[in-house]
Amino acid sequence: MLLELLRTPPPKEQARSARNRAAVLEAAARLFAEHGVEAVSMDQVAEAAGVGKGTLYRRFGDKSGLAAALLDARERVLQEAILFGPPPLGPGAAATERLAAFVDAYFDYLLENLTLIRTSETAAVGARYRIGAYRFWHRHTAILLDTTPDPEYTAHALLAALAAEHVAALLPELGEQRIRAGLVRLARSATQLPSP
Repeated sequence: MLLELLRTPPPKEQARSARNRAAVLEAAARLFAEHGVEAVSMDQVAEAAGVGKGTLYRRFGDKSGLAAALLDARERVLQEAILFGPPPLGPGAAATERLAAFVDAYFDYLLENLTLIRTSETAAVGARYRIGAYRFWHRHTAILLDTTPDPEYTAHALLAALAAEHVAALLPELGEQRIRAGLVRLARSATQLPSP
């Protein structure tokens, strides 16, 4: 199931469509890096990419869709490590160790891309849960929690602690090290929940 989610190729694109997509992503990445995600409008991205506004909105919908597309390649690196990398993040370690390694690795990814992830998760109500990567993270977490009373719910609850909005709000008060340590403790304790 996880392998299928990761290896599902994007839809076939015509050459012009592929060029437009690449131009939009390149322009968005540059503008976001230079000015910050919040300060850049979709119209500015369209202009910098040399595409019409309609093309941009049809392809990406809104800024959260654009952010999700930019994050796709970065997410795939972590997904590959989960599926094929060395333990404890990859196969071969106990569920508790794998879950703790995942939370730690995801937290690194989150910190490196916090503003972009926050945009992709909060631009519309429920956006976070419609992103394909979230379904991957949830499935992986639920598999590692399969000995708990409700793996599906527990996976959502654990991933809630990794929401970009949540982490961004806590960082100034608690700091990176304290949040990381708390997340790893939470992951370890989640795998120890007794079966009913």
